[in-house]
Amino acid sequence: MTSNYILLQAAQQGNFFTSWGLIIILFVVFYFFMIRPQQKRQKEIRKFRESLTKGDNVVTAGGIHGKIVDVNDNDNYFLLEIASGVRIRIDKGSVYPSAAEASQAAEQSDKK
Repeated sequence: MTSNYILLQAAQQGNFFTSWGLIIILFVVFYFFMIRPQQKRQKEIRKFRESLTKGDNVVTAGGIHGKIVDVNDNDNYFLLEIASGVRIRIDKGSVYPSAAEASQAAEQSDKK
């Protein structure tokens, strides 16, 4: 009876390397399907924001469409003209490509 009890306890523990191997495999899968694509997307957005120049059409995070009138790299903002004679100051972090440019970029990435 006692020997059966000892054998059952030993069988339940499992292999140390098998349990750690499973954890490592889960982390690798999580990295390649979640973390890496997000880092890639953030890098593309950062590159887009750095490439913006005067005259580009953009959409802000709040949904305001406008044309960039001035770029201030020192203070990290754009001067955006949303209507004739109406200009607002927008932080660079809240600017996205216009819908037309976004669809063109998506089509180009699908062709690659």
